[in-house]
Amino acid sequence: MVTWRSASLAAAAAAVLAVTATGCGQDKSSGYSSGNGQPVGNASTAQQPGDNAYGSSGGYGQAGGAESSAKQAGQLVVSDSKELGKVVTDNAGFTLYRFDKDTASPPKSNCEGDCAKAWPAVPADGVTAAAGTDQSALGSVTRADGTKQLTIGGWPMYRYAKDTNPGDTNGQNVGGTWHAAAPDGKKAAAAAAAPAPAAAMPGLSVRKDPKLGDVIVDARGMTVYRFKKDSAWPMKSACTGACLEKWPVVAPVDKANTKGIALKGFVTFDRPDGVKQQSITCWPVYTFSGDTKPGDTNGQGVGGTWYAVSPEGKLIGAPK
Repeated sequence: MVTWRSASLAAAAAAVLAVTATGCGQDKSSGYSSGNGQPVGNASTAQQPGDNAYGSSGGYGQAGGAESSAKQAGQLVVSDSKELGKVVTDNAGFTLYRFDKDTASPPKSNCEGDCAKAWPAVPADGVTAAAGTDQSALGSVTRADGTKQLTIGGWPMYRYAKDTNPGDTNGQNVGGTWHAAAPDGKKAAAAAAAPAPAAAMPGLSVRKDPKLGDVIVDARGMTVYRFKKDSAWPMKSACTGACLEKWPVVAPVDKANTKGIALKGFVTFDRPDGVKQQSITCWPVYTFSGDTKPGDTNGQGVGGTWYAVSPEGKLIGAPK
């Protein structure tokens, strides 16, 4: 028979059991672990699949907070960019940048506060130079908060919060003051395209001179001259000895290697001294040692006997 006293004891025991059960992880606001060991109360703060230290959801340093912005760079890497040339990245492939408002000598960072949130400083600890580059180019600078920031060639190094994937260069030229860093710490820049080789000039051709008009020039672009004391028939040169030092002969040129000049009387003159000389309309032709660059006409009218040669082989500007 159940007495009043026994019923009361049973009710009390049930109440204690209920209270005990309530304290064993059933309250989802408690933050205790569930039976499988996973956080229950703060599940939203757990790292989600795909998150990384570079903030896959919002750019470098955005998803991971302060810890992300301090991620070490490890061994640096030099990558080749078609637009920027050789660019330094960290060991995860994220571009390193430099700031024009910083200084390299002495090293000093002028990026603090909100600037440092957008451009997290690269820690100096544990950094090694990229293969094939000079370790001595790496250094550090102490920031206002006491942390050590990596420098390359004296320039403080940063990452950019909006670079979300390795190889991104979204920070290039931001504000006209941020630039991807080259291996020596200078601004990365693609090598200038090599100039196209100048087309070889014909052995003899015509140049338009602003004062003399059309004049014959040699393969170097140097003005060609005639000497009034020479003769065409019989072909004879009156310039010998020391004269030839001042007025070198034009060596023989193949007719096919000419452009725009008269080819009548275009023959080789065998000089008495054994030197072979080109002639135009049977007149021996020379250049002038006083002409130092293409286009010079310093020999024009010298001594009243030396004159530039027209495409027809005539003297230009000589008195009649």
